[in-house]
Amino acid sequence: MRECFELQDTDAGGRLGELTVPRAGVTVETPALLPVINPNLDTISPRRLADEFGAEILITNSYIIYNTDDVRERALSEGLHDMFDFPGAIMTDSGSFQLSEYGEITVTTEEILQFQADIGSDIGTPVDIPTPPDVSRERAAEELETTKDRLEIADGVDVGDMLINAPVQGSTHPDLREAAARHADSTGLDVFPVGAVVPLMNDYRYDDMIDVVAAAKRGLGADAPVHLFGAGHPMMFALAVAMGCDLFDSAAYALYARDDRYLTVRGTQHLEDIEYFPCSCPVCSTHEPADVRALPDQQREETLAAHNLHVTFGEIRRIKQAIRAGNLLELVEQRARAHPTMLDGYRTLLDHADQLEASDPVSKGAFFYTSHESARRPEVLRHRRRLERLSVPDSLFLTEGDGDGPAEYDDSWRVKPPFGPFPRALSKSYPLTAEVPTRVDRGALEAAAAGITRLVESNPDSEFGVGHLDWPAGALEALPDSVETIDLTESHRS
Repeated sequence: MRECFELQDTDAGGRLGELTVPRAGVTVETPALLPVINPNLDTISPRRLADEFGAEILITNSYIIYNTDDVRERALSEGLHDMFDFPGAIMTDSGSFQLSEYGEITVTTEEILQFQADIGSDIGTPVDIPTPPDVSRERAAEELETTKDRLEIADGVDVGDMLINAPVQGSTHPDLREAAARHADSTGLDVFPVGAVVPLMNDYRYDDMIDVVAAAKRGLGADAPVHLFGAGHPMMFALAVAMGCDLFDSAAYALYARDDRYLTVRGTQHLEDIEYFPCSCPVCSTHEPADVRALPDQQREETLAAHNLHVTFGEIRRIKQAIRAGNLLELVEQRARAHPTMLDGYRTLLDHADQLEASDPVSKGAFFYTSHESARRPEVLRHRRRLERLSVPDSLFLTEGDGDGPAEYDDSWRVKPPFGPFPRALSKSYPLTAEVPTRVDRGALEAAAAGITRLVESNPDSEFGVGHLDWPAGALEALPDSVETIDLTESHRS
């Protein structure tokens, strides 16, 4: 087990955890945001990030420092913590981004890791190959072998108690991502960034992003802290956390501010289009949009960056509370309605419900059915699987109604969409206490039918009947032919 990362709580694939960073002498609570600090720009000072916004960790680019003479000399003489005046942990990137953008860099893995250690980085990064999405499998596999070799080199570099990232590459080929993650997990390295996903997020390909992360998670152990490199927009944090990401780095707060863009959890807006601030952060509660527009350029940029940070850190706190309360997927569902491609991402997340179910708690506070996507949640899958464990009489009536059903059946169980059948004694057990709309949609009914089918197929020697409330033909046709069905709608009304 990795001593640097300890889980505290889980919900779906989301984790509350503690990342111990020995060189900094701090423990970072995850999920965590790492604001990106450009060593040549200072939109919001690192000290202010810590004191005002609660940043426990930040990230900066060691390659930029390495190639900027005056900054390099200062970093070597003072160390990053004194240079930035930052009391938390500092992660450094290696120049891999510059490699992906410009095709070459002038530093090796050994050199850049040693440099990161020399300037006082707490978490360093080797020079991996960030293979972009959609390249051929041959190219992705070849570049992945180079990344694997560099991880092996990094594992052998003596950098004291500095933690080291082990980036997981493999483009958009799930098998390569999984294999890369399994290799990275086998090393003695510490933190596992899922790399080269920025192009996917820039193109709003959240469904492909989720598939990439899911593949990486399959290759990593539960003790592996996962960093989603370049994921800076708060709109998608809950989705990524639900798939198992623990760390996010963001330059969006500053880049958007430089472009007069105002962050919300539903997207971004241009300052010139806003008449009323829809936010109660310290910036928005003390300024009017017209006042911010009238500020000098640098002051306006700083003011917008502060708002963007408040929104971003606020979303991280909201996600932590959702994990603690056991309603992370309800938050994901809310965020999924912000943009059609976010909904694609959520539906893809549910394609991996089997994977999420392994870490999803057996019992939580509440289950809210808020759309047909809710019928595909891990809790529904788990209930369906558990039906095989139940003892069934020779004849059993399964009913949405309140009564016991026809006398010829030995017993009567309840049916509750989207879960399906269950003994009445479990009515007060999670997740069967779910809040479900009175007007149940087709997705919930078809999921309930799938649960009934699972129970019938697991007990081929028993006779089954189903009492339903005007189920559509699609749900009824999903039931085995041997099941007797009775429409209880009229008797239920009376």
